[in-house]
Amino acid sequence: MVSQPLSASLSAAPPASTRAFPPAPVDPGGLAEALRPFGESRMLPRAAYTDPAVFEWERRHFFGGGWMCVARASELRVAGDQLAADVGAGSVLLVRGEDGAVRAFANTCRHRGHELLPCGSAANAKAIVCPYHSWAYTLSGQLRGAPGFRGTAGFDPSAWPLAALPCAEWHGLVFVDGSGGAAGPLPLAALDEVIAPYEPQRLVTAAVHGYDAAANWKILTENYHECYHCPAIHPELCRVTPPRSGENYASTGAWIGGTMELRSGAATMSLDGRSNGVPLRGLLGEALRTVIYIQIFPNVLLSLHPDYVMTHLLVPVAADRTRIECSWAFAPEATARADFDPGYAVDFWDLTNRQDWAACEAVQRGLSSPHASPGPLAPDEETVYAFVTTVARGYLGERVVERAVEATAELPLPRG
Repeated sequence: MVSQPLSASLSAAPPASTRAFPPAPVDPGGLAEALRPFGESRMLPRAAYTDPAVFEWERRHFFGGGWMCVARASELRVAGDQLAADVGAGSVLLVRGEDGAVRAFANTCRHRGHELLPCGSAANAKAIVCPYHSWAYTLSGQLRGAPGFRGTAGFDPSAWPLAALPCAEWHGLVFVDGSGGAAGPLPLAALDEVIAPYEPQRLVTAAVHGYDAAANWKILTENYHECYHCPAIHPELCRVTPPRSGENYASTGAWIGGTMELRSGAATMSLDGRSNGVPLRGLLGEALRTVIYIQIFPNVLLSLHPDYVMTHLLVPVAADRTRIECSWAFAPEATARADFDPGYAVDFWDLTNRQDWAACEAVQRGLSSPHASPGPLAPDEETVYAFVTTVARGYLGERVVERAVEATAELPLPRG
């Protein structure tokens, strides 16, 4: 994505009295270098990518202390659908209720703390039942049965509901605030105009791939934010989109991204530039020649194409390991065709993903050297700078929320 002047003002670290988190165990001098103006700054200190203590701080505060995407809404289609997912240092149980709403609960029974569902697994049932002692809860989290407690003096089932967590469905994604409510509303209002014409909640997920990368989650995210590396490792991508095309959105911190353009003759991002799908019905004009790349902090990479939407969900496992779930969703009128094959998009991005993960793993190995030190950012790495400064401010104690920007760049938006 082409570099444009940053519109967002970069605030200094918040005073101690207004910090949302305690500062991370990262060298403040290195963070000050990362927060210098674009063109003068450096990358984050090496410890941000390699130190287990920094990773544990991130897991508690970035991934467990605010909003985090935990699932696709399509994984919870009907009443009784249940899914357990990682959130910070613990896990959350998602449930689709009889009223159609998705609710989130801490994945821990109120009796002895047993997890209600193994993390990463799914089920469908009319109740939430702990597999340890069979305590049973309604889909709204109220205790409805505790074997052996009937008639016990002083035992009030209404006093033992599951611990509810703030939960929001947003354009086909499910977000949970692992802090229990300190983060405020989901900070994505400014992004609605960009995402809405693609109607992700209407699309049909036709393929899901899981990856395990031996790299820090921030290295994967930084790689996503620039095409400076594309000529060196992505010849297939460069054949369908010019690496220096497009522009960047003014960053709010809660989300960062920009656009790239398709080459003449290419209908979409595929190995031959051809599409086996159909254009998404909400797109017209320039939107049919544009690909949008958005990162929602901390763990969503959302790629919007003229005929499909690709979503990466990052789950940090260790300082040097990240699980990635990549899904591809298409218009229902395309997936309903007998001859529909999502391979044109899946094969292209599976190849591109593997090229990226290999590069990111090499970065992780390089940063493990005690001689590695933070380098400068290239002029084409403005969105990397927006991400790095968001992380640096977070390390200093600032909660990542949607900040106001001084001006909004004149950028191509999809129009319906």
